[in-house]
Amino acid sequence: MTLPAPTYDLVLLIDPKAEDAARAKIVSDTRSAVEAGGELLRHDDWGERPLSYPIEKKTSAEYHLFQFHAGSPELLNGLDRTLRITDGVLRFRIIKLAPGVPDAPEMPAASAPAVEQTPDSSASIPAPEVQAEAPADAPAEAPDAPAAAAQAPEDEGGSESPDVPVAGPA
Repeated sequence: MTLPAPTYDLVLLIDPKAEDAARAKIVSDTRSAVEAGGELLRHDDWGERPLSYPIEKKTSAEYHLFQFHAGSPELLNGLDRTLRITDGVLRFRIIKLAPGVPDAPEMPAASAPAVEQTPDSSASIPAPEVQAEAPADAPAEAPDAPAAAAQAPEDEGGSESPDVPVAGPA
């Protein structure tokens, strides 16, 4: 009894600033390579989405998911080599799926981000919560640590207690 060919996920991030023809060629070349060396199960175009962190000073990418069966390691090696040297590919990842992994979710294509974020942009950081200020006649509260230090001053010898003998060098 032969085992079925393993299933792989290929997530491909393409530069959205590349020409439309170049992006279409990358996708069609990847698709044809997978179909030539294996069985294409699924191709999802997730559209342009923001990146978690900038890659080559780009803050968004066009995402594609390919799920396929690979009959031989030559397909994986060929995809790896081709995608590494192809201009316009920001990142890609080929992952072997374990048996029983659920299908990828249906994700609608996202529109391009309205505002391009810079690495130092604080747009994605939530605003701090504003606390109500104490009335002017209320006494100011001091942090607990300095108050505790003020209550128990240490002597110059350290935190040794005078009634506990200290062992000296023998």
